[in-house]
Order: sequence, then structure tokens, then C-alpha cells
Amino acid sequence: MSVKDQIVPVWKQMLGTLDGLLAKAETDQRGDALLETKLADDMHPLSTQVRFLCNMPGEAMVRLAGIEFTSSEDDPKTLSEARERIAATRAQIDGWSKLDFVTGETAIELILPNGMTFDLSAAEYIRDWALAQYYFHTVTAYSILRKEGLAIGKIDYVPYMMRYMRQPVEA
Repeated sequence: MSVKDQIVPVWKQMLGTLDGLLAKAETDQRGDALLETKLADDMHPLSTQVRFLCNMPGEAMVRLAGIEFTSSEDDPKTLSEARERIAATRAQIDGWSKLDFVTGETAIELILPNGMTFDLSAAEYIRDWALAQYYFHTVTAYSILRKEGLAIGKIDYVPYMMRYMRQPVEA
């Protein structure tokens, strides 16, 4: 499986999940105030989870396809703005998916803001860092909204699975 095939569908599916969750949040009486809620006091709020999830594909594409990308440093202030960012990120991903990606063996240097540096292959970077982080921040956004009492469940986290569902056979 190519590097592109390993990561692009995940970005698209998880951004779709996030958009669906935020659409449900828009119907809650607390509305935009939900963006400031956290899962735990020492964790980032929902607004920052959205920012991270919209930045991460571009940050990975710097390494995987050599593009120029500058991460956003500001969190969305409204659910509408958050959903607009998600739509814009999905459009960027559609464009990026037409680019050539490095091979799985390509050396990747991952430097974290705290100064830690990791040397990985592109395949290891995707498997051990990029996808793990993407799922972590998506499930954190889900968990924040669930903790806040939104009527969401597993199907809201994996709505894309419905395309694989086999219809019951009538007896």
C-alpha cells in the first residue's frame, strides 16, 4: 500500500466524522460555548482539537510531498468557523492527493516543539505518529462532546462504515 493510500483516506474520513460531530453540536443550546469545553483540565479544549486536526494534514504533507505549509495558530471561535476550516482542509486534501508522495522507505525527521527528534521512515512516520495522533485528536473531540451530553455514539465516530454494511436478508 502506498504512503498516499495509507493516510489520505483517514484524513478525509476523520474530518467527515469531525464535521458530523460539530453539526450535532450546532443543534445544542450551548452552541459555540462547546468549543471551550475540555475532557480534562490539563487538556486542550474542543476548539484546539479542531485546529490540530485541520493543521495535521498540511504538516504531514510537508514531509510526505514536500509542500509549503504554515499551520494556523488560532482556534476557531464559532462552530460555523470550525466547520468552514474542516471544509477548507478537505478541499486542500483533495488537491494534495493528486501530488506525488515519497515512498515508504524515505527518511523522515520528526522534530517536536519540545525539541525531541525522531528518525523514521515515511511508513513508520505514518503508522507510528501521523495516524496515531490523528485518531487521538479525533477521539478526544468526540469524547469532549460525549462528556458534555451530546447524543452521539459509535456510529457518529465511524459513519463512513455504513457504506460497507450488508443489508439483512429477508427470511
